Amino acid sequence: MTDEKPRPSLIDAIRTKTVRTEVGDSLPRGLRVTTAYAWRFVVIAVAAGILIWLIIQLKLLVVPLLISILVTALLWPAFTWMLRRGVPRWLALVISVLGTIAIVAGLVWLAVWQIVREWPRVQERTVAAVEEFRQYLIDGPLHLTAEQIDGLLKQAGTFLQQQLDLLWSGALVVGSTVGHVLTGAVLALFILLCTLADGAGIWRWVVRLFPRRARADVDGAGRAGWTTVVTYARTQLLVATIDAIGIGLGAFLLGVPLAIPVGVLVFLGAFVPFVGAIVTGSLAVFLALVYNGPWIALWMLVVILGVQQLEGHVLQPLLMGSAVKVHPLAVVLVVAGGAMIAGIPGALFAVPLAAFINVVAVYLSRRHGGGSSSRPEDLIWSTVPRSRKNPA
Repeated sequence: MTDEKPRPSLIDAIRTKTVRTEVGDSLPRGLRVTTAYAWRFVVIAVAAGILIWLIIQLKLLVVPLLISILVTALLWPAFTWMLRRGVPRWLALVISVLGTIAIVAGLVWLAVWQIVREWPRVQERTVAAVEEFRQYLIDGPLHLTAEQIDGLLKQAGTFLQQQLDLLWSGALVVGSTVGHVLTGAVLALFILLCTLADGAGIWRWVVRLFPRRARADVDGAGRAGWTTVVTYARTQLLVATIDAIGIGLGAFLLGVPLAIPVGVLVFLGAFVPFVGAIVTGSLAVFLALVYNGPWIALWMLVVILGVQQLEGHVLQPLLMGSAVKVHPLAVVLVVAGGAMIAGIPGALFAVPLAAFINVVAVYLSRRHGGGSSSRPEDLIWSTVPRSRKNPA
């Protein structure tokens, strides 16, 4: 005798399936559709959460990689232009990289030069303006006491410090030590050199990781996504330049001190669309308020808002065209979400990543799994002369 349980018969299995079908059919159609969407959304959310966790664990690798890709997109139009004109690849690479380093170093030198020259005068005027404002709070209609003012200043300082700590301690900050920063910079430079020197070979290797039937779709989606990133980077470079010139020139004409450092800061901040130039430009308003008075500060604010209106309603639609189809509301939400998740790097990379994902998804949805006549090696680097491509 054995204690084996009898297996359910075929009739029992059919009966169980029939009961389940009857229960499913008895549910309202709206509930069944909502449930179907819900469990798929849960799967996607879990996968996204795991991906974000992996990125956080590999932040010392991911952040330099994203920086190098964004810089490659910035340099790509000029780099390919030199290749089409017959410039050797190694020379075009050297000119692109060294030229970029020289421009950044020149901007930093100009900013430091003016800060060193004008900082003592600005500091003295700032202390005097703060003391005047403090005295106004005591003698003015508010009739605050010195203790109340000190308490408000302490609360404001604590709040500002908390916000700065939250921003700088984002999940993807490269590191808190100089060693981490230097390691990330060296790694980003190495990746940049590799992508410019052998981008075609790298892409062929990536495409071959996919099944053979999917390579054509990966090819086309990557082509569309890279075109979007290059267009985005090129446009943001031009927009950042115009923002920096407009706000910096406005500060100079209004007599606001440190106009060059303000322009440099706006140029760097403008790579975060819509939000960056406003946040960095607020420094000019603060300097105008404490150094030149409220009326000049008001005019400085008008200049900043005017430049932003020019960017949002003229430059962005005109220059981006249909290559980067991300609504301004989506841009603001994506930047805010990226900043909350990953601090400054998240705000910087949120929009290009969103634009890339959006274009790739639209391309794949239109393809419906169809074939493509293009080859993987002709993807991103199709503008490079064939004689200069590395062999497969």
